[in-house]
Amino acid sequence: MSRVGRKPIQIPKGVEVKIADGTIEVKGPKGKMSTPIPQGISFKVNEGQLVAERTGDEYSALHGMARALAANAVRGVTEGFTRQLDVVGVGYKAELKGKSIIFSLGYSHPIEFPVPDDIQVKIDRLPKAIPQYQASITITGTDKQRLGQIAANMRSLRKPDAYKGKGVRYAEETLKLKPGKTGK
Repeated sequence: MSRVGRKPIQIPKGVEVKIADGTIEVKGPKGKMSTPIPQGISFKVNEGQLVAERTGDEYSALHGMARALAANAVRGVTEGFTRQLDVVGVGYKAELKGKSIIFSLGYSHPIEFPVPDDIQVKIDRLPKAIPQYQASITITGTDKQRLGQIAANMRSLRKPDAYKGKGVRYAEETLKLKPGKTGK
């Protein structure tokens, strides 16, 4: 039995949920999202709650996933999602110019990263007391999957170095640094 799939999703006030043709459309104060419903799974709205049901046990693998996608859509249009990245390294920079971010990450050229219209980006300069931390990038949006993919694409521009930790990394990420040649 799917324990995640059986949990009902609370629908907050100000959020509209429409179920039609294999998709769930959710409208809220932060925007509008649609989520596909897999075959064998159905959704019903009962007394301010969205409930996922499956037609048979052969669809048990999709039951929890479909419920999680619907819950992410409801949370996305009400609260939104946030991901934070840190640019670490002496001389590394990130600047916001229009709807793109200009990264200087130790390559011979700056890298321009375009930001989609549905994603908001904020760059904070960190204090000079910590010289290796250069900037903190906060990414917000309504779609959890899209937000995570954009954050992963930014991180892949310069992954954290295994010896010094320089690069673009998630704020909550902890790195286990390798010792150098002399550190045994």
